[in-house]
Amino acid sequence: MSTPLSAPKALAVVELSGVTRVYRQGHVEVNALNGLDLRVNPGEFLAISGPSGSGKTTALNIIGALDLPSSGTVKLEGKDLSSMSRKQLSHLRRDRIGFVFQAYNLLPVLTAFENAESVLSLQGVPEPERRDIVMKLLADLGLAGMEHRRPDELSGGQQQRVAIARAIASNPAIVLADEPTANLDSASSENLLDLMGRLNQDRGVTFLFSTHDPLVMAHARRNVRLVDGKVAEDTTRT
Repeated sequence: MSTPLSAPKALAVVELSGVTRVYRQGHVEVNALNGLDLRVNPGEFLAISGPSGSGKTTALNIIGALDLPSSGTVKLEGKDLSSMSRKQLSHLRRDRIGFVFQAYNLLPVLTAFENAESVLSLQGVPEPERRDIVMKLLADLGLAGMEHRRPDELSGGQQQRVAIARAIASNPAIVLADEPTANLDSASSENLLDLMGRLNQDRGVTFLFSTHDPLVMAHARRNVRLVDGKVAEDTTRT
């Protein structure tokens, strides 16, 4: 009698294996990451936390192809980043990774609509399609009627929503959010996290946060705590 085959393991969005990152400060070597292993599956809502110097920002930069590891492997959707050219990494960041920064990083001379469509424009998506995608997204994010406002005409929470629209407009594999609530009051932070939680549930957007904020950790369904550049705790809420 034949033995039934087990279902194949789903392809990880991100997989880090034995990742180290060593910086030099004068004659001193600093080990920012020390053999980090981490797997992020599709649809996760995951927070990376840890004390200052634990390596969480370095980990986010390496996952986002903004930095390279000293050793170990980093894969995005099964593709080894170390095998890619600088141009390929640039296209990977544009097409498969969304970024949300604590300082919003919106272009001040562009409107909310223009900021949100910027990645789609770089990808060469036709204007009518860009408009349909962005207008629906802004409405879903509670920004209907604000598409012509520039960043200085929006609150901090509204600016962060525009940043989220820009991050997810191109349907990336993962959204990396570096301290997304750092510049927001508690009510705006709560609203923002509820919003991202809905995007995760309704659209299947995979979110990975780097954070000090207990509120972000409370909303995350999986929390990974780093200490000295490696995983100290990895817990999932059921």
